[in-house]
Amino acid sequence: MVDHASLRDPNAEYTMRDLSAPTMGLTADRGPRDVEITDVQTTMVDGNYPWILVRVYTDAGVVGTGESYWGGGETEIIDRMKPFVVGENPLDIDRLYEHLVQKMSGEGSIAGKVISAISGIEIALHDVAGKILDVPAYQLVGGKYRDEVRVYCDCHAGDESEPASNAAEAERVVSELGYDAIKFDLDVPSGHEKDRANRHLRGPEVEHKVDIVREVCETVGDRADVAFDCHWAFTANSAQRLAEAIEPYDVWWLEDPVPPENHEVQETVTKSTSTPIGVGENVYRKFGQRTLIEPQAVDIVAPDLPRVGGMRETRKIADLADMYYVPVAMHNVSSPIGTMASAHVAAAIPNSLALEFHSYQLGWWEDLVEEDDLIEGGRMAVPEKPGLGLTLDLDAVSEHMVEGETLFDEA
Repeated sequence: MVDHASLRDPNAEYTMRDLSAPTMGLTADRGPRDVEITDVQTTMVDGNYPWILVRVYTDAGVVGTGESYWGGGETEIIDRMKPFVVGENPLDIDRLYEHLVQKMSGEGSIAGKVISAISGIEIALHDVAGKILDVPAYQLVGGKYRDEVRVYCDCHAGDESEPASNAAEAERVVSELGYDAIKFDLDVPSGHEKDRANRHLRGPEVEHKVDIVREVCETVGDRADVAFDCHWAFTANSAQRLAEAIEPYDVWWLEDPVPPENHEVQETVTKSTSTPIGVGENVYRKFGQRTLIEPQAVDIVAPDLPRVGGMRETRKIADLADMYYVPVAMHNVSSPIGTMASAHVAAAIPNSLALEFHSYQLGWWEDLVEEDDLIEGGRMAVPEKPGLGLTLDLDAVSEHMVEGETLFDEA
């Protein structure tokens, strides 16, 4: 019988197996799947973002690797969660995920850094489970719709305020690197600002952003889809005016035009324009995304998998979005580990539009793993190897670790 009082007490001692009802036919001897977690370790890599890598070790000698969304504090949060998973079976992914959400509720596990830390462990559990069961991770979240995932390149020009500079970078990324999906920033200085703190766009500022959109879209033509990111920078009225002003151009989507907290305002902006609006990287778990999707306040949902809850939670978000015929374009600023975890889920959902790649200017991104050519021609092939299908290069991890971090133990 479950001790419900212990579930409410984050300091209570109990075994996680009490949380699940008895499974018919399950005996004490579980054979090769009777595996226990022995340790959880983290390290932080100094990439174009701080990449928090997570490893889950087992008594079967199988080690899984995951990634938590960047930011301070996650390694300490993960260390505090270690006692809640050591001794547990890594195949019980859903149960362990809910367990961690429950145990960390006092620290805010419904959003923010805590759920991102849980996401890192959850991804590592998929890597472990795939290796134990000898299946690729996409099989654990439903099988696959596609063998490769379309990748869009988040581009940064030399002078992002200059429309011609953005257009030149768009041409280079499309013609030389082979991407047919790209994104540029619009929350860049125009030289016409009076007070950026009030989020209001004056007429000349709107015109400057329209100039960027026009030059980029006309440069690539029908060779690439082009999205533009606002990073929550504008008022509702300014966002509406900007979205309306770029309607004549073939914009893939306009991302995060207003602050992320008020979804009623987001709904108003989305429904005011024919320009597709993409939102979601700052909205946590399926519960947060529900308030975007159900009122149809978003045209394209953009969860960041290592941030908003992990692989299975992102699959649940995608299923909810599919009920409203909304496509998914995953936000992603991760190392190869988090990127590949996102690719496995993108392969397993029907409504995947594209997956972001944010490190095209970082020459050693792929060096962190032993596998080569992860992204070719704007596509990411989904491995058939067990788990995530990637092998960390610990020498490369050590070379690029944040100062003061400790390297993982060998597998």
